[in-house]
Amino acid sequence: MTEKNKMLSGQMYNPTDPVLVSERHKARTLFQEINRLDETKKKERNQLLHQLLPNAGKGLWVEPPFYCDYGYNVHTGKSVFFNFNCVILDVMKVHIGNHVLIGPNVQIYTATHPLDAKTRNSWLEFAKPVSIGNNVWIGGSAVICPGVSIGDGAVIGAGAVVTKSVPENVLVGGNPAKIIREIDNSHL
Repeated sequence: MTEKNKMLSGQMYNPTDPVLVSERHKARTLFQEINRLDETKKKERNQLLHQLLPNAGKGLWVEPPFYCDYGYNVHTGKSVFFNFNCVILDVMKVHIGNHVLIGPNVQIYTATHPLDAKTRNSWLEFAKPVSIGNNVWIGGSAVICPGVSIGDGAVIGAGAVVTKSVPENVLVGGNPAKIIREIDNSHL
């Protein structure tokens, strides 16, 4: 099994594998160019963005700067908005539904590391997927941790650190994020 196959299946893998290093380099080259282009080059920027994120749905809007590990593991529905300075560590699949608003400085992590120092010092790591439902709003500077699922219609408060999955139609906030109240989305 290749290191990439191990990575994508959630097994421990070596991120220094030449194939993975090359794929991360390709993503970095693309997002650096995207982040460099100003508003007068928006059409060119969007073309590069769709190369970086080939599994993005219609109506993707990204305010640069934007950062990710691979790009191809980010799957979005339609009408997804990323505000300035978002980071996605997409070692594994990140699924984002339709009509999702992601605030500035939001960080979404799938990559994680072993807790014991001996294994961690070997540079091996693993990942857990992240899933974000439809009609979700993630407030600025929130952190979505590996393995988290966020239900449809949920709102993640600014600065929240989401360590556990979130049910649909709730507002969560804090560190670690906790349910603050339910949201009536019956009109959707």
